[in-house]
Amino acid sequence: MTERRYDVLFLCTGNSARSILAESILRKDGGERFRAFSAGSNPKGEVNPFALKVLESTGYPTEGLRSKSWDDFARPDAPVMDFVFTVCDNAAGEVCPVWPGHPVTAHWGIEDPAAVEGTDIEKQAAFVQALRSLKTRISLFTMLPLASLDKLALSAKLRAIGQGDGASSPRPNLTEGTERWT
Repeated sequence: MTERRYDVLFLCTGNSARSILAESILRKDGGERFRAFSAGSNPKGEVNPFALKVLESTGYPTEGLRSKSWDDFARPDAPVMDFVFTVCDNAAGEVCPVWPGHPVTAHWGIEDPAAVEGTDIEKQAAFVQALRSLKTRISLFTMLPLASLDKLALSAKLRAIGQGDGASSPRPNLTEGTERWT
């Protein structure tokens, strides 16, 4: 018996760094169980070159990655998401579109590697750290027995994952029926 496939959306403001990293990690590490997407509330229109460099150097796929709006996933013809994760604090504080299907949501804030100033080595190190933090969270997520957890238990586990190592700030997740991540 094959387990169902889950659609997962990672959100950030610019959709150029953290959400892109998360999309690529889940694409590879999630196997056939997951379909990964990313988007931003105010997309930059291009993927940060350090994100691409770090993904390529660690064996993660970069083909097809692009900066796109979260509005693309709120349309009636968009894939219905099972999970929506914000990975930056700015997106977590914004009014989100209404997601079809009422996905399970959580905030997994990660410090913005694109905001690091300094040498290229320091910038790349920030992207490597973000990738490691996201990889850990995504690994914990993919190991959850999703089909056997009720929504309340699943939400609690996802919040706990978001509070783990590398968390940018301890913010609770979006509760069902609200339109703001706070």
